[in-house]
Amino acid sequence: MNKEFAPAKDISLALFDRLESEVRSYVRAFPVLFDRGMGTTLIAADGREYLDFFGGAGALNYGHNNPAFKRALLDYIEHDGIVHGLDLATTAKKAFMEAFEQYVLKPRGLTYKLQFTGPTGTNAVEAALKLARQVTGRSNIVSFTNSFHGVSAGALAATGNKAFRTAVGFPLANVTSLPYEGYLGASVDTIDYFAKLLKDPNSGLDKPAAVIVEAVQGEGGINAASVKWLQGLRDLTSRHEILMILDDIQAGVGRTGKFFSFEAAEIVPDIITLSKSLSAIGAPMALVLIKPELDVWAPAAHTGTFRGNNYAFVTARAALEAYWSDSKFEDEIARKSAILAEELKSIIDDFPKLGLSVRGRGLMYGLVSPKHHSLPALISQEAFRRGLVIETAGSYGEVLKFMTALTITEADLRRGLSIIRDSISAVQDSVASSLRE
Repeated sequence: MNKEFAPAKDISLALFDRLESEVRSYVRAFPVLFDRGMGTTLIAADGREYLDFFGGAGALNYGHNNPAFKRALLDYIEHDGIVHGLDLATTAKKAFMEAFEQYVLKPRGLTYKLQFTGPTGTNAVEAALKLARQVTGRSNIVSFTNSFHGVSAGALAATGNKAFRTAVGFPLANVTSLPYEGYLGASVDTIDYFAKLLKDPNSGLDKPAAVIVEAVQGEGGINAASVKWLQGLRDLTSRHEILMILDDIQAGVGRTGKFFSFEAAEIVPDIITLSKSLSAIGAPMALVLIKPELDVWAPAAHTGTFRGNNYAFVTARAALEAYWSDSKFEDEIARKSAILAEELKSIIDDFPKLGLSVRGRGLMYGLVSPKHHSLPALISQEAFRRGLVIETAGSYGEVLKFMTALTITEADLRRGLSIIRDSISAVQDSVASSLRE
């Protein structure tokens, strides 16, 4: 056995407690020393296996170390392919751009220009906001309640999460937060509300350069905008010459069933941000898609030392070729989505006293606990003890967030849902007791 990858003798996390910053997060919820990942399986240093319903918070749509493109990366490394290239032209980058045009843009009749930003989603958002302000000459941005767009200052101004906003340490400005669909109840059309603010010169809303929106809000609690709402937003922004930025960083790359989360609405955003699963293997990569007439950047007006991750280009290209050359992958996602939705509804029916509900799209679903906000965390903890990794979301952590790999087998999907069911059963008594108090 290669000694470098031999099982760890010391599986303690004491070093992390002693040396790593208090800012660490997920390791607190899942306190295990992980060693390997294959498909939808995480393997700890002590050999225990965990089923992954977390998916790298949306960065692992194709699972861990997918062989469809792992080999391509290893071949590129052995070829001594360019690793760091800033925005120089490389064969890896060219091959990715060709594949993206062939398998993503052309089949959808799209003609976006591609901007490669720093490798994180928040940098793509920063670039999109900056560009919108340059194009329009206006400074205000409209975002929506429960949104999440990143934790750098500009993106954070458009993010709703109070804890993240507070951490920045200074007032965040030039963004107006408006209600997302359903935020004010089913009877209130929030697009009409937005339209009235734009029409009224005394509303206090400065005409925005852009709106930034998620078609499905991930961190906000799996809130899925309807086709009608997205179409209404696109129509409103077009009529008022406001740019529409679609943040598809978490909900894109197949997560909701199509490559882009907004495809069902048949709209064309002015700017799209992509990251997370774009690289396909978990390597950092971010991309901004820009309508050609909006590409007013001066050379080097938005730079970044690591805006050319050639390893990510290699795996991203291979993923596009392997999964997006025809409709078979979309069909598979739809089939598994139906299973997930059906099983979650069955779970709700089996635990009527808990008052659970379900919402979502594709393989991006949430089990919602409006009566007892701490229940999802309890389920997550119990599921982890039973060998399943799953996180929570929402304003109060009231949503159990399902983000399985899109490539998950039906057997693993059903096995994970069985663990969830057993976990709910295990914690329901303590939850029911607290509800009676």
